[in-house]
Amino acid sequence: MLKLLRFLKPYWWQVIILVFLVGAQVYTTLQLPSLMADIINQGIVTGDTDHIWQIGLEMAALTVFSAVCSLASGYLSARIGAYFIRDVRAKIFEKIMILNTSDLEHFSTASLINRTTNDTNQVQQTVVMMLSLMLHAPLFCIISLIMAIQTAPDMSWIIALGIVAVLGSVILIMSLVIPKFKIFQTLVDRITLITRENLTGLKVVRAFNKEKTEEKKFKQTNDKLTKLLIFIDRILELQNPIINIVLNGLTLLCTFVGITLLTKDYSYLGSMTAFAQYVTFVMMSFLMLSILFVMLPRANVSAGRINEVLNSEPKVHWKEKTIGVPDKVPSVEFKNVDFYYTNAGEKVLENISFVAKAGETTAFIGSTGSGKSTLINLVPRFYEPTSGEVLVNGINTHDYEKDDLMKRIGLVPQHGILFSGTVASNIRFGAQSATDTQVKEAAKIAQASSFVEKMPNGYNSHIAQGGSNVSGGQKQRLSIARAICKNPDIYIFDDSFSALDMKTDVKLREALKPVVNDAVVLIVAQRISTIKNADQIVVLDDGKIVGKGKHFDLLKNCAVYRSIVQSQLSDKEFTRELKEAHA
Repeated sequence: MLKLLRFLKPYWWQVIILVFLVGAQVYTTLQLPSLMADIINQGIVTGDTDHIWQIGLEMAALTVFSAVCSLASGYLSARIGAYFIRDVRAKIFEKIMILNTSDLEHFSTASLINRTTNDTNQVQQTVVMMLSLMLHAPLFCIISLIMAIQTAPDMSWIIALGIVAVLGSVILIMSLVIPKFKIFQTLVDRITLITRENLTGLKVVRAFNKEKTEEKKFKQTNDKLTKLLIFIDRILELQNPIINIVLNGLTLLCTFVGITLLTKDYSYLGSMTAFAQYVTFVMMSFLMLSILFVMLPRANVSAGRINEVLNSEPKVHWKEKTIGVPDKVPSVEFKNVDFYYTNAGEKVLENISFVAKAGETTAFIGSTGSGKSTLINLVPRFYEPTSGEVLVNGINTHDYEKDDLMKRIGLVPQHGILFSGTVASNIRFGAQSATDTQVKEAAKIAQASSFVEKMPNGYNSHIAQGGSNVSGGQKQRLSIARAICKNPDIYIFDDSFSALDMKTDVKLREALKPVVNDAVVLIVAQRISTIKNADQIVVLDDGKIVGKGKHFDLLKNCAVYRSIVQSQLSDKEFTRELKEAHA
């Protein structure tokens, strides 16, 4: 929690004003019991009406001033807390944006969402309470104790008794609930995860008639969370009754002892009244502190989870400036590249070497799990090679400044990803300065213009979050249009044509040819028809290159490629392909 308090630094002057306001409020409030004692002893007992009015007006002025200070400090603490947590959220989001895919492996999406929302809210509430009470309650308690002892030293043992009772109850409550807070956050993460999974995969759940199963899964976690919350709330609810019992008990004790002392000295009435008020102030201070002490451990768990994200160091470190001058002619080269995931025993890629040149299409094919997608994810440095080099335009990707590398790459992921906005804003995502003409041309090449122009507002039509209001094939075509609009040196298509029908696939690739004439094209595909005419086909099997060349060369020389082709063609078509290969 203390580490997060560094975010208060920009608001130090507001914190100083807050300290002044709290100090003024405490001072004025603590004057009231003494003035009340003065009214009783010097005014009521002696019958001095003028003195009563004089002190009464003074008390009224102090009360108004204290109320103004309280309102101002409340507003200021809320304002500081809001800006503080705004900065924390912004820093979390900024950190998530710079962390690589591999850096986020031990954080689930649901957990990151909760850390950015639920955990930050918990910290915010505690910070606001700290700003209001951390100074107020101790000052109130200490000064009340001193003034109570000065006012009625014979009754000071009563306060000591109350403090012991309150502290004992707070320690007991904290020892019971603190261990439960971490379990609480874990269960909240689980609830978010299940909800997100089911919202994302709602069609699959319904198609397999698994609603009851998923409801049961949610219910189990929800029941656990409910039971835990009930336990925590029951324990925390003990706090107020205990404080009330102690406070009422002390009031009765003060009255009993005070009456005993009054029989000896009637002028003790004012001191007894003031002492009783100071006792109330001390107990209320401990009540406020106990609330804060209960909130702090929970906020500390949340702060720890936030700091886990903020302290995560990216494994990929970018240069401040690109070292060397990239070639003007685009190229991608892998030199003896190995890769394995963290804590994985086996290599995902082993000794990968090839060159992809400008104006040529290099395709990757292989069975599921052969390492195709992992390979192309090394080009934009989503992952780092374990050994070997990946060169883009003749420069090692390690030597690039981030923006310099990313502006050269147009990525179309396996599953089309769209953002809430318009059709045009999604196509412009990588090229904000693109004109309307360029946007429409990119959509036309991607075979997206036909359906976009039929939408109610054309290119200004709304796209829902995740592109949920367009089909899978439409999402894929808009994703391809986004890459085309960027006009990069390197196009990466990660099985991007799989959602397209054969006719659209052929038309799109034909329209794409003149656009990518001077660029490197990397395609991961499952369909032979998509890569058949590629200038270079790289065949992967268990992370190794087992074939490299053109379609007919591989048919003759690569058994793995031949088996893939055979699995996708009829016997008659396959026989014809083999004859052509050997012709």
